[in-house]
Amino acid sequence: MESTKAALSEQTVVQNLDESSLHELAMTAAAHAYAPYSGFRVGAAIVLTNGSVVTGANVENVSYGLTICAERSAIVRAIAEFGPEIHIAAVEVVNLNNAPSPPCGACRQVLAEFIAPDAYVTFPAHTHSGVAAITLPFRDLLPHAFDLQLK
Repeated sequence: MESTKAALSEQTVVQNLDESSLHELAMTAAAHAYAPYSGFRVGAAIVLTNGSVVTGANVENVSYGLTICAERSAIVRAIAEFGPEIHIAAVEVVNLNNAPSPPCGACRQVLAEFIAPDAYVTFPAHTHSGVAAITLPFRDLLPHAFDLQLK
């Protein structure tokens, strides 16, 4: 099983990851986005509590409702690679359009399944000086997540 994980393309395991490395991984993922309809290319890098980093990119579809965001793409990939018991320690979201792109409501709710309330999420947002990366604890991003308490 370990050889299978190692063979997966672009699988990145990083110990002592710094912010610039996480940003670069997310930018690389954004460069791989499939966005022929909007041209809005987004990448996400999620750090798991086991030290692994998994990336994802948005994948558009001609039927816009079937599009998957970069954040959910990364989560789906993490589950496929590491199983359903993943725990997210941090998230970085970027885009190649120099535009604000906070996680959408669907991504926030999916993140809520796997992320601790105090884990940090970094994303481009409007600031007083233009578009810049901001970092918030997840609890500030989605303070009232839906939760059935089944876990």
